[in-house]
Amino acid sequence: MRLSLDPSSWRKSTRSQNTSHCVEVGRIGAGAAVRDTKDRSAGYFTTTGAQWQAFVNAVKVDRFA
Repeated sequence: MRLSLDPSSWRKSTRSQNTSHCVEVGRIGAGAAVRDTKDRSAGYFTTTGAQWQAFVNAVKVDRFA
């Protein structure tokens, strides 16, 4: 089985619907891809599933505040 190298199901937070300063997240394999909504053609970076989960957990506990 070959994993897709192109992210799918791009989405952004519902909290950022009325702003242009946000990022979109897409699924890529078992990880995530992230891109800037203002410049989608600039590309994206990818993370493993474990890296993405660690980031999400850190955000949930206000580690970056």
